[in-house]
Amino acid sequence: MIDLYFYPSPNGIKAGIMLEECGLEYRVVPVDITRGDQFDPAFLELSPSNKIPALVDHAVAGGPLELFESGAILLYLAEKTGRFLPAEIHGRYAVLKWLFWQVGGLGPMAGQAHHFRAFATEQVPYGIRRYTDECNRLYGVMNRALESHEYLAGDYSIADMAAWPWVQPHERQGQRLEDFPALRRWFEAVGARPAVTRALALGHERHADREAYRYLYGQTAGSVEAERRERGANR
Repeated sequence: MIDLYFYPSPNGIKAGIMLEECGLEYRVVPVDITRGDQFDPAFLELSPSNKIPALVDHAVAGGPLELFESGAILLYLAEKTGRFLPAEIHGRYAVLKWLFWQVGGLGPMAGQAHHFRAFATEQVPYGIRRYTDECNRLYGVMNRALESHEYLAGDYSIADMAAWPWVQPHERQGQRLEDFPALRRWFEAVGARPAVTRALALGHERHADREAYRYLYGQTAGSVEAERRERGANR
């Protein structure tokens, strides 16, 4: 059995898509990041950076395998099942370079666009422009790749599973898929896959209310430690 520690943000949805695509048996352990569940001492043991998703595979020789970071989770599940990551070196690294591109670029930049456009408590025009423009550039990168390939790395792979949930909220990033025809074709094709539909049904992001802001933004090392101690004491 696999435990998926989950909140339905783009990074959480990535792992859900892969589990559904592979048909693996798993159970969802909800982590409500809008109410501070990510600071629970037990969760911090699994995910020291207090971020979702995390995964525990209990059916591993030598004892349960604990993972955090969505890219590592996708890579592990691909290697566990032998699916969605080619064994041949050229195909394998075609997938991995796009996977790391998403983890290091599309996700962080889109996340900043979300923050400055929708969640910042003050309007910062430079931040809005900076991250909206960078998302636009990254969409262009994907669009060019998809003009000559059906999927990012050729065949459908963990690279597509990683990128798709970050394109889903494109309007929040100030992007229009009409401006990127190849990307739009890819987005619709991936979104029509039954496994993606099932992963999306695992839950929907909550709008950040005043209490959620306490847990989602402005964290420091000291505030994380204080939350951890408080939650440990209240067990």
